Amino acid sequence: MKRIEADTARGRERVPPGQYLVGDRWPVLTYGTTPKVDLKSWDFRVTGLVENPLRFSWEEWNELPKVEVKADMHCVTSWSKLDNVWSGVQAKHLLKLARPKPEARYLSAFCDGGYTTNLPVEELYEEDALFATHHNGEPLTPDHGWPLRLVVPRLYAWKSAKWIRGIELLEEDRPGFWEENGYHNYGDPWREQRYVFDE
Repeated sequence: MKRIEADTARGRERVPPGQYLVGDRWPVLTYGTTPKVDLKSWDFRVTGLVENPLRFSWEEWNELPKVEVKADMHCVTSWSKLDNVWSGVQAKHLLKLARPKPEARYLSAFCDGGYTTNLPVEELYEEDALFATHHNGEPLTPDHGWPLRLVVPRLYAWKSAKWIRGIELLEEDRPGFWEENGYHNYGDPWREQRYVFDE
């Protein structure tokens, strides 16, 4: 399995401004209840502006090549957890399979429980972006996104959507749940882009 060391600090100190370390703890922050997932009916889709729309069952998902990413995690609520080891499918591998159309500049990630978030498509081409099934060698717990979580270490953790079921590639940006409720549209922890009024 390929191992990737993320440079989420981008050459700076590892803890962004306004953050504190939680050590071995991993706080659980969720809006609403934790979804109940049936792996027999679970699927993952890549749709929208792609040449090759994708759909995977859980069994098919687990046949995809895996990577490990060691990266820090920064939550908008001010905690940081260092040296997380995620394993799963590298995001850019899925994009290679789906073949985005030239006009696909953004994506909407959609999840069980009705949650969505948005990102520029270019974020999924970063080496450390992945769709994770494991954290520190163990399967994700339901509270932390089991069976699948998007991980985008360079952004605040709300962009690393839990219980993800797919992505839709778009020409124009479509803000997600938290972005429509006052959170910053991009969410760079090093620029403290927490809320819309931080611009």
